[in-house]
Amino acid sequence: MLIRRKRGWELPESAATDEAVFRNRRNLLKGLAAGPMLAAGLVAPHLAAAGEAAAGPPASLYPAKRNDKYKLDRPITPAKYSTTYNNFYEFSEDKDLWQAAQALKVEPWSIKVGGMVEKPFTISFDDLVKKMGLEERLYRHRCVEAWSMAVPWTGFALAKFVDFARPLGSAKYLKMTTFTDPAVAPGQNKFFYPWPYVEGLTMFEAKNELSFLVTGMYGKPVPKQDGAPLRLAIPWKYGFKSVKSIVSFEFTDQMPKTFWWALQPSEYGFWADVNPAVPHPRWSQATERVLGSDMQVPTLIWNGYGDYVADMYKNLKGERLFA
Repeated sequence: MLIRRKRGWELPESAATDEAVFRNRRNLLKGLAAGPMLAAGLVAPHLAAAGEAAAGPPASLYPAKRNDKYKLDRPITPAKYSTTYNNFYEFSEDKDLWQAAQALKVEPWSIKVGGMVEKPFTISFDDLVKKMGLEERLYRHRCVEAWSMAVPWTGFALAKFVDFARPLGSAKYLKMTTFTDPAVAPGQNKFFYPWPYVEGLTMFEAKNELSFLVTGMYGKPVPKQDGAPLRLAIPWKYGFKSVKSIVSFEFTDQMPKTFWWALQPSEYGFWADVNPAVPHPRWSQATERVLGSDMQVPTLIWNGYGDYVADMYKNLKGERLFA
């Protein structure tokens, strides 16, 4: 007899917001189009922010089929919060940056793949999406600032992309870099930040089944403020590891000096795995505020994904994993 052991963070599918609820937002927008609010050009911020602006040739691929292997322990966060409460320092140090982020030019968008690979190449975002295919996954997201959300991401497994890139066996890390365009991203004119934004994973982490390259959310292409057209989602790490608007992947045998690690090494390191028992130097990580509410819930080690990832770190006891 097959006995399936439920993971500690799982609840039944009924605990998640019904899929139709967030998919019907498109119909709501169409209905509003005939109303006086749109006629006057006054669109509610969360509707405009999560709307159709990021759509391009791959838009016909949405919504993607959900992979039911990945479940949540809480309802999906309403899009009006996850698309208007963002960290994207390229545009602003404030959370309310979604309007400023609309200046980002996402078409055309090319991705460079280089470093320790059989053959470096550049591929358009549209071609990459068509080659990889898309699926939807429900993931938790835990910010280092002690707030969290639950999101229906659309994209493809990073492991699938790694296989496509054909790295050499000697590659130990994957370095990911975001765009550089100070003309549209005013934050990149601030000299004290180590632009461009760089993040990195070990090859073991990059090939972990949870590592996910995101192209969409809530059944649509991902909005610009959330990292269009291509971002990372790694749910067992703090959110700053999930680099946005990626333009290059480099395979290397050197640990990348990541953005926040370079800026403030006393507070941020390379690994940044979630652990409620290890506080940030300026605040506790024991609990988290669920975005869109005043509810505080306990934080789980590895954000509740330990069954998937803990084995990767069992021989790294000397590393600063939880900072």
